[in-house]
Amino acid sequence: MTIDIAATALVEIRMTTDQQRGTMLEPVVGAFARLRNDLRPLERFGDLEVQFVEPPATGRALPGEVAHAARAIVRSAVLAFVDSGAARRVRIQWDCDGLNLLIGIRDDGAGDLSHHDDSLRPIAERVSALDGEFAVSSTPGWGSLLEVRLPLDPPNEPEPLEDVVALSHREREVLRLVVSGARNSEIGSQLDISNNTVKFHVSNLLRKAGARSRAELGALTR
Repeated sequence: MTIDIAATALVEIRMTTDQQRGTMLEPVVGAFARLRNDLRPLERFGDLEVQFVEPPATGRALPGEVAHAARAIVRSAVLAFVDSGAARRVRIQWDCDGLNLLIGIRDDGAGDLSHHDDSLRPIAERVSALDGEFAVSSTPGWGSLLEVRLPLDPPNEPEPLEDVVALSHREREVLRLVVSGARNSEIGSQLDISNNTVKFHVSNLLRKAGARSRAELGALTR
């Protein structure tokens, strides 16, 4: 028990000292080698056998944030397997399809893990933060498989509503005031138009944006 606690602690220390984030790029092979070093204490001092399937040497370099998250995801998964007490062997595989880093982590444990398991919540949160995909499949008595897809490029920022919807000059003025929280009477006063005209423009804005309320229109605009 003491050895397991110490080995787990060493891995967690590695996690807290990994600062490879931001725009810095890491060769995929180098990032995988760092992962092997991170997990070495579990191999050396624990009863867990860790098998590594190397990524292709020609794989695309990983953004620092993706490399950091990928290592943290694997470490969290391995620790979850260790904590379950049933796993004796873990197989870790990285691959790259040019657009995504593909991670596979398989154990030979009880096969009772699910996507909603509390021990896997940190993994799900990291994957979601990077707009990736996370799947868990388990077979009782045969172990569990965790599959993760992490995009190597950040998601495209949505275009501003005013750039994708054709609006007149007056509609743009009304939209700006709606987003600011102004009421129809205040909008009419500032633009020197009647209340009915304001309602007409607001109705057109809702229709063009596909919004159901002023609040939704404001959210789409922002």
